[in-house]
Amino acid sequence: MTEFSLWRDSKLEQALIRKHALARATDYDTEALTENGYFVYHLDQLAQHLAMLQQQNTIKLWYAVKANPLSRIIQTLDQQQFNFDVASYGELEQVLKQGIDAKRILNTGPAKSKRQLKAFLQQGVNTFVIESLNQLTWLNEAASELQCKPTVLLRVQLQWQNDEKNPLGGNTVTPFGLSTSLWEGIQLSDYSALDICGLHIFQWGNMLCHKKMYSLWSTMIEPLLTLAEKLAMPLKILDLGGGLGLDYDAQQNALNWSQVVADLADIKQQAKVDELWLELGRYAVGQCGYYVTEVIDRKTNYQQEQLVLAGGINHLLRPAITGQAFPVALLNTQLSDNESCNFHLHGPLCTSLDKLGCLTLPANTKVGDKLIFGFCGAYGFTESMPFFLCHQLAAEYVFQNNQLTQVRQSQPASSYLR
Repeated sequence: MTEFSLWRDSKLEQALIRKHALARATDYDTEALTENGYFVYHLDQLAQHLAMLQQQNTIKLWYAVKANPLSRIIQTLDQQQFNFDVASYGELEQVLKQGIDAKRILNTGPAKSKRQLKAFLQQGVNTFVIESLNQLTWLNEAASELQCKPTVLLRVQLQWQNDEKNPLGGNTVTPFGLSTSLWEGIQLSDYSALDICGLHIFQWGNMLCHKKMYSLWSTMIEPLLTLAEKLAMPLKILDLGGGLGLDYDAQQNALNWSQVVADLADIKQQAKVDELWLELGRYAVGQCGYYVTEVIDRKTNYQQEQLVLAGGINHLLRPAITGQAFPVALLNTQLSDNESCNFHLHGPLCTSLDKLGCLTLPANTKVGDKLIFGFCGAYGFTESMPFFLCHQLAAEYVFQNNQLTQVRQSQPASSYLR
């Protein structure tokens, strides 16, 4: 433990250590009972990263709000001129509350009812990814009634020769979009209230290999262009979704944004489209977030070192879904020369699924120590399963201009139990 990990930030950690020191000086027991884990988002770090992403004119960037819908996150993205991809009415309301113009919102998601589509139109949303024949009909009817003409992208689901699975489906059948053969059966003239001018395809998530991404994107071009030709569709827009990954393991295989942009410039030229879109979630905000929780117990079991933590998959579900851990360190600004040890990290839930990984920490890690997990800015708070066993909901903080500010208090089970 002689090097300061690349994902850590010393100023943020100093602020967190001061926070815990203040709690110990006042009422440590109360803090332990009311805040068993919390998230903190480094907004200065986020703004710098977003500004770098926008230093190109090849891709129109949308933020996938599902990654993290916190108001301060959305405001920071707005300041960096991102547009917003929302997949539910709740996400729409949250984005609109931050003063975002509805014309900068894209409606995605597989479960769009006729009522929801009409409600989005009434709120001023004008751009939709359509995933079924029913949705196409419903949106056309609603647009005719409201006398507007929204921009529509048809979501395509392709099949692949390999057998690789992925959270977005990969080669498996998912609710996302339709096959090219099904879309080929429509007549654009039957949907005169819609401007159907784009295609959307997104089946692979958290990718870290430039060569593989480029190969997948290139393979998509021919069937999409063939579909557009059969529909006599003026293909103006191609939306490749997101899928750009973070290297949760060691930050040694991180994607190079300049290479991503160069690859996509070539894809844009191959597709001959006016606009190429990406919907970034994890890649936009993942690296700006941290999660902190306390060591509750330590034990040795069958020659394996175990730490039981105050928070687990009730706050961070991703390890249980993907089998991949978040990076972790002891919350301490003093670099440690102590021997390291592999620990199995378990959360507080009564299930063996509640495990955050087997990770290396100082061998003298003890009960009461605070652990800080990195890359928790995406798919943390709102992807968790906080209600099982009636533990507290996680608090949320932001760190900006060297100031730590709480934006959401930890809530006890009594706040949601009836």
